[in-house]
Amino acid sequence: MFDTSSKLRVGLAALSVAAGASLFPLSAQAEGTVNIYTYRQPDLIKPLLDAFTEETGIDTEVLFLDQGLEDRIAAEGENSPADVILTVDIGRLVNAKEKGVTQPVVDNQTINENIPAQYRDPEGHWIGLTTRGRVIYASKDRVEQDTITYEELADPKWKGKICMRSGQHNYNIALFASMIANLGEEQAEEWMKGLKENLARKPGGNDRGQAQAIYAGECDLGLGNTYYVGLMMNNDEEPEQKEWADAIKVLFPNSEDRGTHVNISGMALAKHAPNKENALELMEFLSSAEAQAIYAEENYEYPVLPSAEVSETVQSFGEIKPDTLPLADIAAQRKAASEMVDRVGLDDGPAS
Repeated sequence: MFDTSSKLRVGLAALSVAAGASLFPLSAQAEGTVNIYTYRQPDLIKPLLDAFTEETGIDTEVLFLDQGLEDRIAAEGENSPADVILTVDIGRLVNAKEKGVTQPVVDNQTINENIPAQYRDPEGHWIGLTTRGRVIYASKDRVEQDTITYEELADPKWKGKICMRSGQHNYNIALFASMIANLGEEQAEEWMKGLKENLARKPGGNDRGQAQAIYAGECDLGLGNTYYVGLMMNNDEEPEQKEWADAIKVLFPNSEDRGTHVNISGMALAKHAPNKENALELMEFLSSAEAQAIYAEENYEYPVLPSAEVSETVQSFGEIKPDTLPLADIAAQRKAASEMVDRVGLDDGPAS
């Protein structure tokens, strides 16, 4: 059974670090307010929301949950105070749609002009804001080449030299779903078998852990998201992470053909949004070049709006050419990707 009280405690703990954020009032509808449910840490979105309030005079109230956000909104039903959902990963956005806690935004001219179609749900239930590339971290000392493809990760020349987190993690499932969408299921499975045999160890840890393993000489290549490189480069609290970042270079797979797989942070309009007009105003603002530049800089991500500014840190990773395959097509292959990971036994690691 979903424990709303425990999730509320999680939200309150997170909100204590975000100045100006507060818990929702008992009455969901309040003139001049928009209520946000989010998986993103409040301090990451605060600059964005402050800019929105300054521009519009509309206050924002934020509830952060680290899990179960969609279930909470579903449990609240028609009385839910949620207006806008902010989250990361195409899987979570699709999950919100599938659980029936969103409503379509299809005829909004501002949003449709700002956000390319490949980053919008065809039925309007979710909208991308920023992207992160699923790239290859490569040892600066031990890897000479500066170009690579995902397909090459199955080449025997990399046997015992690749590290990655669990194949069932959302970030990898999205990548594997893109491989199925691009190559077909049969070819993608053969590729995954080759990837498994090239692993240096059983998959584990997080994306930063793969950079750490490269720094330690445990492997030469690792799968990771671009924004983690920015987080490591600027981590003053744990300076050893700067050394991990300095040990790697970012390779953007398939830059010379279809492009690098990207995932998104995004937004959705809650199904029973009590402050719908305010919510749409926030969503329009979030789709703007100004907001995307702020959002992307805070999180070391790429804006989806081509004209929006990319931060200097992100530019330092190198130029990204995103795969143009619609994310909705990738999301449709997520179940097949998850089943393939189990069928291949990817998380068991290499056979020898």
